Amino acid sequence: MNTIKTDVIAAIQSAVENIPPLEVSGRVVSLRGLLLECTGIEHLLAVGAQCFVHGRNGEVRCEVVGFREDRALLMPFSDTAGVSLNAKVRLAPDASRVYPHESWLGRVINGLGEPVDGKGPLPRGPRPYAFTNPAPSAHSRKRVEGKLDLGIKALNTFLTCCKGQRMGIFAGSGVGKSVLMSMLARYASADVNVIGLVGERGREVKEFIEEDLGEEGLARSVVVVATSSDSALMRRQAAYLTLSVSEYFRDQNKEVLCMMDSVTRFAMAQREIGLSAGEPPTSKGYTPTVFSEMPKLLERAGPGQAGQGSITGLFTVLVEGDDTNEPVSDTVRGILDGHIVLERGIAQRGRYPAVNILKSVSRTMPDCNSDAENELVQAARRLLATYDDMAEMIRLGAYRAGADPNVDLAIRFNPALEAFLSQKKRERFTLEECYSQLAEILGIPSWPPQA
Repeated sequence: MNTIKTDVIAAIQSAVENIPPLEVSGRVVSLRGLLLECTGIEHLLAVGAQCFVHGRNGEVRCEVVGFREDRALLMPFSDTAGVSLNAKVRLAPDASRVYPHESWLGRVINGLGEPVDGKGPLPRGPRPYAFTNPAPSAHSRKRVEGKLDLGIKALNTFLTCCKGQRMGIFAGSGVGKSVLMSMLARYASADVNVIGLVGERGREVKEFIEEDLGEEGLARSVVVVATSSDSALMRRQAAYLTLSVSEYFRDQNKEVLCMMDSVTRFAMAQREIGLSAGEPPTSKGYTPTVFSEMPKLLERAGPGQAGQGSITGLFTVLVEGDDTNEPVSDTVRGILDGHIVLERGIAQRGRYPAVNILKSVSRTMPDCNSDAENELVQAARRLLATYDDMAEMIRLGAYRAGADPNVDLAIRFNPALEAFLSQKKRERFTLEECYSQLAEILGIPSWPPQA
């Protein structure tokens, strides 16, 4: 009798498990510009939820970006060709999460966490990570501490970066952001690189991965790509995914270098989404959500909690018209812990990386350096500043040698300092080498100084 009961219970359980899940669906009632309007399941949806719209060319993945009266507003991740009136809309309950895995290193993925490098499917990690995770609590985070060796002389000495620090790289187009990022990916002493190419030119992606990043850089990197031809939603999602993957490796107690190119294109994508959803334009056409989403994104980088690693963030900002005070640049500069300014005039003189030391700052640098290191850097900064103040008069021949001993000193040291700030793409210098070379230029006989 007990055997029969057991068999019956097992048969019932099997039948219940094989019952197909109840599918609740809605329908498309309007398509205007970038927005689809859906009804029938609006009571089950929330902003940020994802669903699939059945079109004649297959399913189109969408995200809920708002509501209007009794309709949900959906924005597609891809082209809406083939979507018709009354097209079926079904929920995608697990689509707003991603499952990162250790084996993602060396892979190139899109903004949805799907492989685009032709190397086969990605293994699924055990734990889900939301695309829009909140930043860790300010009180539970560790403090920023310990230097991160970036391998670049100008940054290691004058703009020393600490583990968990967030820095902006501000530059116009064609001034060397991508090359600088590739050098950081190859030479920085972080355990893992997560590189987000948001709104990148399609032809430059493979060039960046194969030429600039190379096998050495790619082997310890995860590259997230959304090209300029992708939808605004996909470009924004790529930025979110870059931070989600970084958070996964941080939780594995690794030191993560998160690089994103660029925050400006993330802001442009969010502007497109906001305008389509009916938000009013404000400064330079940017909608209010642009300025509320940027801190949510950038604050996710930084030191982790106890038992976790850190996410050191380097975020490029494409400066429109070389104006570093335009709205996106101004907002990002106020959020981050420092800024690296690449200047077109320096690049035109042939000095790369084209970092303007005097306009750049690392806010955590003084506390991470020793007193001797700070004094060394300040002495070099004073020489650069003095020369910069008198540069026009020196070029015109209006300055007479001997008129000011400080200017004479700046003129004497300037060629060596300019050479020190220049670095080839395939060169790497450790923190110790950088300080030793700078001390040698300034005539300090013994470095490091004895305690």
